[in-house]
Amino acid sequence: MSRTRTWWEIAIVLALGLGQSAVYAIVQIAYRLTDETPLGDQTATLNPSRSDREVFDLIYQLLSIGFGIVPVLLVCFLLWQDRRPRLGALGLDGTRPARDIGWGTVLVLAIGIPGLGLYLLGRSLGWFVAVNPAGLDAHWWTIPILLLSAARASIQEEFVVLGYLFARLRGLGWGPWPIIIATSVLRASYHLYQGPGAFVGNLAMGLLFGWLFARTGRLLPFLVAHFLIDATVFVGYPWVAATWPALFGLPG
Repeated sequence: MSRTRTWWEIAIVLALGLGQSAVYAIVQIAYRLTDETPLGDQTATLNPSRSDREVFDLIYQLLSIGFGIVPVLLVCFLLWQDRRPRLGALGLDGTRPARDIGWGTVLVLAIGIPGLGLYLLGRSLGWFVAVNPAGLDAHWWTIPILLLSAARASIQEEFVVLGYLFARLRGLGWGPWPIIIATSVLRASYHLYQGPGAFVGNLAMGLLFGWLFARTGRLLPFLVAHFLIDATVFVGYPWVAATWPALFGLPG
């Protein structure tokens, strides 16, 4: 495939998902920074309710999660190989799953604890908006939907940012560190709506994930780590918010 066609393919894949999110996040942080309300007094809801009618809220949630996976299906289609491992170009070969899951669990500690510390520091300095990870009302399906949302975020981001972009940019002749830096900036950019602190935190996460992925070529540990971090935040939010309301801009 020609270089021009490859760049067009990358642009289309990103425009269908994470690149689109990055553009909206940049516009949103510009709005937040120019708003009369100080950044530290603003709130971002990650999983908002989509309807005041329970059944339609559930339908909209499922549709949003389902359509969010479409860019992943596209990159799987584009990089599917005729021989096994079918998704080897994305870093998935089906071998050593237990070891990969174990490494992913270890990564949770390496990312989650410093990330929480950065959020606490950023909130105190006004670098983060108050993040509400779970804006859903309490229904029988709330926790399953939050877990599916965590899975969607993990799959969409790591398949595209690590698996797909690493494969395509290598094919364009990019070296490891230019790829790591470029994908880390992309990852940080689509989190800008949470404030400048989120950019810094996700840039650091992207650099670590990118460096490790460049060394190992295995995607599953990062899928596991990302899912566990988001699932813990999404599901654990009500308890944390009740225990430390100031972290989320809530009245004590």
